[in-house]
Amino acid sequence: MTSGNYTDDDKLVAPAAPGDGPVPKWKVVGPGLVVAATGVGAADMVATLVAGSRYGYALLWAVILGVILKIVLVEGAGRYTLATGKTIFEGWRSLGKWTTWYFGPYIMLWGFVYGATAMSSAALPLAALFPVFPLPVWAVLMGLAGLTMVWFGRYAFFEKVTAVLVGIMFITVVGLAVIAVPNFPDMLAGLVPIIPEGGVLYTLALAGGVGGTITLAAYGYWLREKGWSTPRWMKVMRIDNRMAYVMTGLFVVAMLVVGAEVVAAAGITLSAGDKGLLDLSTVLNEKYGVVVGTGFLVGFWAASFSSIIGVWNGVSLMFADFWGNMRGKKSGHPDTLVGGKYFKFYLLWLTFPSMILFLLGSPIGLILAYGVLGALFMPFLAVTLLGLLNGKRVPRDWRNKWFTNVALGICALLFIVLGVQQLITALAPLFG
Repeated sequence: MTSGNYTDDDKLVAPAAPGDGPVPKWKVVGPGLVVAATGVGAADMVATLVAGSRYGYALLWAVILGVILKIVLVEGAGRYTLATGKTIFEGWRSLGKWTTWYFGPYIMLWGFVYGATAMSSAALPLAALFPVFPLPVWAVLMGLAGLTMVWFGRYAFFEKVTAVLVGIMFITVVGLAVIAVPNFPDMLAGLVPIIPEGGVLYTLALAGGVGGTITLAAYGYWLREKGWSTPRWMKVMRIDNRMAYVMTGLFVVAMLVVGAEVVAAAGITLSAGDKGLLDLSTVLNEKYGVVVGTGFLVGFWAASFSSIIGVWNGVSLMFADFWGNMRGKKSGHPDTLVGGKYFKFYLLWLTFPSMILFLLGSPIGLILAYGVLGALFMPFLAVTLLGLLNGKRVPRDWRNKWFTNVALGICALLFIVLGVQQLITALAPLFG
């Protein structure tokens, strides 16, 4: 029995032309959930908590705007891949050599610094829950766990693990928001776009920064791994993307609620970076008991570890495609796919060289370069998508409509402003 576009197994069916093979179907667990889960990490959770504790629900509209912007960006990356059969790197390369000169150094430096950051983030809650090992040991174990899962696993396994981690994140954080009892009248008022005094940077961060990482560009690679490779999958891809980011939006709103109702009421200032979540777990232990505080730490770990395996898989695919093209091997060559030698090289690069930073701390020159290149990536993605989706590189039926151009233009402008702010922050140590 069917009803509309739904079948009894709750799969949304996209129309297919006669003779095109199996009818494309959408499931809740798909590449969209993977890219959304990978993009939201512990640092995003802290940023949202701090915004909620300082401004209450006044920036709720910025969270919703951020979800819409991510849907637009990821849909653009997915649409380019399905419409052309090419990877996003092949598209960037068609825009000129300048894209390669930026992306090559960026992905190497980003992987080196991010690897250490991600491992430390996943280790923090484990070190708090199980202090039998010091933080660096837990960080190394998290890196090795991510390496092993991605090295030996295939996409279907990786997707299932991500779904479990997302479930843990969602239950713990949304459950905590329910326990905290949100103020619904204030939430409704927060839908009106205003920027509170001193809240410009937090507004930009919530609208553009939360979930905005290099992994957005990995969406097309995960579509390929899933087997969604032609325009027949366009409708399914769009549903997959929207549903995933709606779930992400609910997660971020829940963190905003916790910031407004729990952190603000406790009158504490969260520590910078991921350690702010440990501060919150202490407050939760005192206010709601050990069970709630421990549950939150488990959700913290799930968010951090989902970012590890997402980056270890998705960004390794991006690097493999980049280096394969540099070596004259077309996208789709075995060396550029999951399990290929370029893919495995970057997996090792993310894991082992990054561990050096546990000993060295944060070398100022390296962190400066990472900050500068990182600030440019989201503007780079938005601007290049405008170039790729408006010309002859894409079949006419799949080019941008005027409203898509407006949305991508807003994305580009927002990320340029946010990127300039990040550049200033990154370069500040040079000027004392």
